[in-house]
Amino acid sequence: MEFLEVPIFDDDIYKMLVRLALNVTVVLCVVLGCYRRFQKENAYVFTFLLLNIMVFFICFALKKLELGLGMALGLFAIFGIIRYRTDSIRVKEMTYLFVIVGIAVINALSNKKTSYVELAVTNYAIVLTTYLLERSVISIKSQVKQCMVYDKPELLAPSRRDELLADLRERTGLEVQRVKVSKIDLSKSTAAITVYYPASPEVPA
Repeated sequence: MEFLEVPIFDDDIYKMLVRLALNVTVVLCVVLGCYRRFQKENAYVFTFLLLNIMVFFICFALKKLELGLGMALGLFAIFGIIRYRTDSIRVKEMTYLFVIVGIAVINALSNKKTSYVELAVTNYAIVLTTYLLERSVISIKSQVKQCMVYDKPELLAPSRRDELLADLRERTGLEVQRVKVSKIDLSKSTAAITVYYPASPEVPA
């Protein structure tokens, strides 16, 4: 049955719902189980989830047009290089953005030659890899950086490095390991510096 030469119902709706369910499950595992759990960030959760779903529907709709591989890769590249001009995005968030878009493209554009088992294995391989990489990075004692204005620029000389570290450790109470100088203002006898110190282990709740 058709209305204005457009079918009212199509069996592809079942394929779409199955792929959408798989896609949403996987993206929730990546965003909530990996990104929010390890990064302790909520700022991009909304963006990741909505972007993934929108890319999925766009790709699934365009699949009806029987796009070639070149067009599919072009779409993937366009969505993959999205930058939000109003805010700078860290490399980690850009990587997650690439993963989120990739999951949507894989689930929407896979054809009949790809079984559901292969699709599921591919998706959960992405989740497992992301989780293991996050765990391995967290397990390594990472450094935290902090920008500050320092009022003793005379200690920034390479020959007085030990004095500089000792002064910063005493005044901040942090185990400062290295210092990067960004700017020196001789008129005010101050310097803009970035200090690096080990991340404190989280205290269990």
